[in-house]
Amino acid sequence: MSKKKTFIIAEAGVNHNGSLKIAKKLVNAAKKSGADYIKFQTFNPKLMTTPQSNIAPYQKKIKLGETKQLRMLQKLSLSKDDFSKLYLYCKKKKIKFLSSPFDLESIKFLKDKIKMDYYKIPSGEITNYPYLKYLGKLNKKILLSTGMAELNEINFAVKTLVKNGTKKNNITLLHCISDYPTQIENINLNFIHTLKKISKNVGFSDHTLGTQSAVLAVALKANIIEKHFTLNKKMKGPDHSMSLNVNEFKNFVKNIRDTELILGKDKKILTKGEKILKKFARKSLIAKTNIKKNEKFSELNLTTKRPGDGKSPILWDSILGKKAKKNYKKDEKI
Repeated sequence: MSKKKTFIIAEAGVNHNGSLKIAKKLVNAAKKSGADYIKFQTFNPKLMTTPQSNIAPYQKKIKLGETKQLRMLQKLSLSKDDFSKLYLYCKKKKIKFLSSPFDLESIKFLKDKIKMDYYKIPSGEITNYPYLKYLGKLNKKILLSTGMAELNEINFAVKTLVKNGTKKNNITLLHCISDYPTQIENINLNFIHTLKKISKNVGFSDHTLGTQSAVLAVALKANIIEKHFTLNKKMKGPDHSMSLNVNEFKNFVKNIRDTELILGKDKKILTKGEKILKKFARKSLIAKTNIKKNEKFSELNLTTKRPGDGKSPILWDSILGKKAKKNYKKDEKI
């Protein structure tokens, strides 16, 4: 059974910095890189956070000029009209559009106005029961990111979605470490095996600075890979510095496609070169000495030598003791 193609999501997120123009440039870059999808984030800042909520510790290190989430998110949001235009632009450029909704209003907008293959549930919403219940009733294909979640919370989210109408086979669990950037000793890719016991569909949302982890996840049969990318790592914003730039993302896609080729299929397949090499590298049954007609074949008069285009040595035991039907000279193929 051959492995299905790995879907690669270019996670633009909020790396458009609130600009539709930059968002369109990200679409162009994702298309050129070979990504299957480009993903954004849809949210209403006032429905997403309280005015008092502080920015995350990793965001403080980047020195964004804001200390509160609301102010930061207001600078990074696109309007519904922007998303409608962006969706049409993706269709024009022939790359599939995805967006993670962060509130019920955003789910409803995406449901009513935009057609997506998947609804991506961000890691922060995995315990948001009203959110999961609402989304579950839509019976859509789901990408469920599992960052920050204990195993019981992952099971809770899956059960809530299924209980409210989502088919379990439509849920893809994304192994994810919500630590920006993720250090290699914390990636724990073998958790993918545990996730496969919950859902047959498993992917990887990669927050490391490199590409090795995603390639290894493909080797573990992750069928969807998500990775942040940006036009410029030096742009001001919470995710630019940990994202791949355009050239890096292009190489990232190539590495994954090469990995798929390397992994191949579950069955043995001989190459054309191997089929040709057989007769040169393998051996045949050969007369060790001159053999007369009606003389019995034995270990004294038989041997194996190249080339391999004669009778296979696999037949060794079955031919011993049988009589030669003709005369053979030394080194002649039997």
